[in-house]
Amino acid sequence: MSSQTPLHRVQGLGAAHSGVGHFWRQRVSAVVLVPLSIWFAVSALGLVGAREPAVLIFLSNPLNAVLMGTFMLVSIYHMALGLQEVITDYIHHEGVKLLLRTLNYAFAFAVALACVFALLRIAIG
Repeated sequence: MSSQTPLHRVQGLGAAHSGVGHFWRQRVSAVVLVPLSIWFAVSALGLVGAREPAVLIFLSNPLNAVLMGTFMLVSIYHMALGLQEVITDYIHHEGVKLLLRTLNYAFAFAVALACVFALLRIAIG
């Protein structure tokens, strides 16, 4: 079973050259974010008013650390996909489009790296 439309298989990639794959990655990341967002909201509400040591203990729990890391990484990936779509749709100059897409993914990578580093530092140390 392929995610390509019959017309796409016959004619090639179409105007955007990658639309179906991008569409599905956006939808799958959105579906994954639903239970993770519920977990995050419940956890954040449970920690309202808590002092810093309580939050650190919460994030030191391996299950909570893995869920928080997954939530952060999937959120950042979903954000980068959405911003890529905005850039593709509304920026018409190819050079500017390439620059902005590169900056988009560089920024997403830097934020993901900082989040994982911070979380590992909390969970391990």
